Amino acid sequence: MTEALAVSGVDALYGDSHVLHAVSLGLAEGRLLGLLGRNGAGKTTCMYAIIGFVPPRAGEIRLFGDSIARLSPEAISRKGVGFVPQGRRIFASLTVGENLIVSRQSRREAGKPWTIERVFDLFPRLKERQQQTAGSLSGGEQQMLAIGRALMGNPRVLLMDEPSEGLAPLIVAEVRRTIARLKEEGQSIVLVEQNVKLAFGLADEVVILNTGRVVYAGGVDGVGEDLITQHLGVH
Repeated sequence: MTEALAVSGVDALYGDSHVLHAVSLGLAEGRLLGLLGRNGAGKTTCMYAIIGFVPPRAGEIRLFGDSIARLSPEAISRKGVGFVPQGRRIFASLTVGENLIVSRQSRREAGKPWTIERVFDLFPRLKERQQQTAGSLSGGEQQMLAIGRALMGNPRVLLMDEPSEGLAPLIVAEVRRTIARLKEEGQSIVLVEQNVKLAFGLADEVVILNTGRVVYAGGVDGVGEDLITQHLGVH
């Protein structure tokens, strides 16, 4: 099985604060990896290290075998890493359609490329609101737009940071169906998610972080109650 993403022994720091300690994880092509942990465990920093916002101080990050560890975020995006950030961060003053157009990238090796039409097929509500400014959308619609915007880059690997955060249960269910559909279509995904039930229902493998260190890496079936209680704070 082809390895889509390999993070090996990565250290990351914010100033003098050492956040990630020799973190390693692997994502196989077409699989979904759940990256879990309590608040402050280092999950978002791990995502930022992969996308280039926080360059690793040590270690290696490879995308389909090519090193991306010292590249700029723009270069990493062009290489094929898409990012759905925590808090959505859409361009509030642009319309829905403009948000999608400015994010468009083509990629030679992409199978069926993502277009505005395909995003609207995935999220019909965005089609209805394509002329609206993104800031006027509901939280759920903004999350759909954030996912659609990332897909317009035709990513080889898609990073999703807390996509269900702050959403009503019905919208969470819709986001879950969307992620499941992307996975069925062969999209390689790293999912950071506080909703443990959602993550475990979608993930093929999970990595659990605690204070910037990997405390578990493996199949969902190998995560016992003790591990969940101790490191995720869930009973």
